[in-house]
Amino acid sequence: MTYSAHITITLRPSILDPQGKAVQQAAGQLGFGDVTSVRMGKLAVVEIEADSREAAHATARSLAEKLLANAVMEDFAVEIHELASA
Repeated sequence: MTYSAHITITLRPSILDPQGKAVQQAAGQLGFGDVTSVRMGKLAVVEIEADSREAAHATARSLAEKLLANAVMEDFAVEIHELASA
């Protein structure tokens, strides 16, 4: 079965996010005054062949831990979606 893993990587709350701050300020200047905070991040979409959703999740989590996210500065979240068969 093929799964799509969506891995969202963001800076930890204790790490300053200058890009997020710039977006927040620009949003205010464009009239979005109700935007009070912005944190920027990255999204990796990875297709994984696995026997189960749990196995795909384990692979995606390991990939994020070992390659995609900096454990000192970043957090990540993994969502697994089953791809439709052709």
